Amino acid sequence: MQVALDDYVESAGIATELVNTAAEVWHGDDHLPDLPALVAFADLHGTGGLGDLARRARQADLRAVHALRGTVRDLIDHPERDRLVTGATALTSPAGGVTLDDRARWVIPLRSGATVSDALSVLCGVGVLGVVHALGEGRFRACGAPTCGGAFIDTTRPGRRRYCMPGLCGNRTNVANHRARQAAAREAAG
Repeated sequence: MQVALDDYVESAGIATELVNTAAEVWHGDDHLPDLPALVAFADLHGTGGLGDLARRARQADLRAVHALRGTVRDLIDHPERDRLVTGATALTSPAGGVTLDDRARWVIPLRSGATVSDALSVLCGVGVLGVVHALGEGRFRACGAPTCGGAFIDTTRPGRRRYCMPGLCGNRTNVANHRARQAAAREAAG
């Protein structure tokens, strides 16, 4: 598996996407309920053979990915610097060492027999470590939408992201605010 350690943004995005597949984010609907969904997630985030690992996954691997999702969510929910570093370092443990390839990209070989959960763990760990190092622990946040239980890692340049899924949560919040203003205007008018 190849991951650019200096390009933590993609890995942090995968960590955010993984966390936000949970049922509590979707009001009871788990968006990673079975092996086909895991394959689709891995293909969507197709970094270094992740899809191939997902296609070989079994139910135990899916359970391990669900456990990883909870671990990453816990890190985002409790963003103390030492805790983030310790937790993310543990997430990178399935890597067998780090080398540099001919394109100056870091290569993180997974141990023999690695699973999709191992690969996702390393990716999430790299994302968390990169954000802590480059942007700080203030970039780990809960979604700002009042009805959402999501969380995210803000890798935007200005660091002002408010929603776990801006296209969904941001739009819902804007529509609700617009409707509330319209209702208030109607009420004031008469």
